[in-house]
Amino acid sequence: MLLSRLFRPGFLMSLIILITVAASAQYKLYDKGFESYKAGDFQASIANFSEFLTKPTRERALDVEVYYLRGLSYYKSKDYKNSIADFQEALLLNHTNRGNIFWFLAKSNENLGFYPDALDAFENAIKEFQGDKENLVKLHYERGLIYLKMEDKALAYQALKRAYDIQPGNAQVKSELGKFSPQELAELTRSTQVPARKEPSVNNDSIARNVLADFYRNEKRYALVIGNSQYPKKIGELKNPVNDATDMAAELEKSNFEVQLLTDATYGQIRAALLKFKEKLDGGNRDETVALFYFAGHGLYHQNENYLVPVDAQIEYEDDIWRYCFPVQRMVLSNMEMSNSRMNIVILDACRSNPFPSLTRSAGQQGLGEMKDARGSFIAYATAPGSVASDGTGRNGLYTQEILKAIRKPALTIEQVFKEVRLNVLRLSGDKQNTWDSSNITGEFYFKF
Repeated sequence: MLLSRLFRPGFLMSLIILITVAASAQYKLYDKGFESYKAGDFQASIANFSEFLTKPTRERALDVEVYYLRGLSYYKSKDYKNSIADFQEALLLNHTNRGNIFWFLAKSNENLGFYPDALDAFENAIKEFQGDKENLVKLHYERGLIYLKMEDKALAYQALKRAYDIQPGNAQVKSELGKFSPQELAELTRSTQVPARKEPSVNNDSIARNVLADFYRNEKRYALVIGNSQYPKKIGELKNPVNDATDMAAELEKSNFEVQLLTDATYGQIRAALLKFKEKLDGGNRDETVALFYFAGHGLYHQNENYLVPVDAQIEYEDDIWRYCFPVQRMVLSNMEMSNSRMNIVILDACRSNPFPSLTRSAGQQGLGEMKDARGSFIAYATAPGSVASDGTGRNGLYTQEILKAIRKPALTIEQVFKEVRLNVLRLSGDKQNTWDSSNITGEFYFKF
């Protein structure tokens, strides 16, 4: 009887009208936000666009433009922290105006004093504007000004000289170059080697890097990388982990790791990969082998142990957890510690949510727990013990996104890499996601020299 009422023509027509009215209301929010932006009422623009993004019935194809316009509104309101977040969302959603977005991203970071991030954004903007001489001159000029703020005259001169070479008659560029003393110009123009951009590390000079590379030239690096997204609906499908794992594997290979990559892995596949991983580590030289385990997907904390969830886990009762999930400390970390690796690195981007809340209330917390008994290991968590992190809206989760950026930078120790990750994740999450590391390593490790 109920089904027959639901499918009566009058009911369907009412439903269609309701959906149409709801969609129309969301378009009005978008239009109001756009009109407010054009009128220079940026607070009203932000309010309308923010309300639009909360509506489940909105036209999601407009999201990319909404993030861009709201980012511009934040920028013009001098709320640079929020403008950065929105510009990054617009980029992740593939906005067509990428060059300008990178440019505003650079200026936002510069205004906050985040000069390395500003320089990265300027470099991306320059790539987008290839062939556009007018904008390239401005970009190289503004990049040169940042280097001057960083008191790096060599790189400032390089950027300004590029702007001058494109447009020798530009008054601003000529004026800035004119501030260099004759002695400085003579020294800089004599140099045939353009100095590399400085990184915030004592090891960023080329001689030190060569010494490091030579010292670790025989190091063998092995990584097992797993990303699980396609979980059953009962557990909860995740968007990013397969992308996270794929991108992490590619980046680790560039850092001379031999990588095993598993995506949407079952219990049997993970177990087989762990055995193969252990064989590699056992066969390595104890003083020259590094082991890295990375997992992105569902994880949970139960009875003082962290568990990683395979995609085929069938969990109905609490004792099914240890039958169908992998205990990190007992099965993963302990095998790494008993191998010949000189250093063990475990990265867990597995704090997205608790997939079995009704079964694990006795655990007393969400997220993962800190592993305090690890020996000779560096363990990195996406968020602090007992907390959860969002799955993310772009290609990568926020945590892995920032790891990928940090490990590309040369001559940073592993501690420096994850400090940078923590700083950026805190900033981009509005201080909501605090990453966590545990370490008792005694040696040094560099992803890049």
